[in-house]
Amino acid sequence: MQNNGGRQDRNKERAPRAPQEFDEKVIRISRVTKKTKGGNNMSFTALVVVGDRKGRVGVALGKAKDVMNAIKKGVRRGKKTVITIPLVDNRTIPHELKIKLGAAKLILKPAPSGTGVIAGGAVRAVLELAGIKDVVSKILGTNNKMSNVTAAFAALKMMNKTVELKKALGQNQKKEVTKILK
Repeated sequence: MQNNGGRQDRNKERAPRAPQEFDEKVIRISRVTKKTKGGNNMSFTALVVVGDRKGRVGVALGKAKDVMNAIKKGVRRGKKTVITIPLVDNRTIPHELKIKLGAAKLILKPAPSGTGVIAGGAVRAVLELAGIKDVVSKILGTNNKMSNVTAAFAALKMMNKTVELKKALGQNQKKEVTKILK
C-alpha cells in the first residue's frame, strides 16, 4: 500500500449522500460584537428556516464564533422546533389569519389554485419551505426579518392549534347530539 501523504485516492468514488429530510434556507446572517474589558468579542448569528415542503417547518437562530457553525447550529435547533401545518388540498392554508407579534403585523389568506406564494422576503421563505403553494400575505408592521419570520411561524403554529380545536369541538358536538337523540 502506497503512502500518499494522507490524501485519499482520487480514483475512488465517493459514496452518494443520503437525501436530506429537510430543506434549509438561511434568511439572515449578522455579525454581533460584545464589548468586554479585554476588547471586542465578535460572533455571528444565523436565522435559519428548515422545512420539508410537505407541511412541516421550523425556525431557529444559531449563534457561534464563525458563520458555518452558526448556520449548523441554526439548522440543528430548527429541526427541534418543527411543527406540522394543516394544508387544504396540499396547497393552501385553511383560513385567514391576522397576527401581531411585537412590531410585526401579518395577514395570511388562503388563495385559489394557481395563485402561488404572494409574500414578501422572509415570510415567503417560511411559507415555501412549509409546502404552502397558494397563499396571499401582507406585512404591515416592521421590516425586521427576524420579527417577520417569528410572526409567520407563530401564525402557522396558531393555525395548527385552531384547526385541532375546531376538530375537537366538532367531535364533542357530535357526541352530545347522539346522547340527546338516545
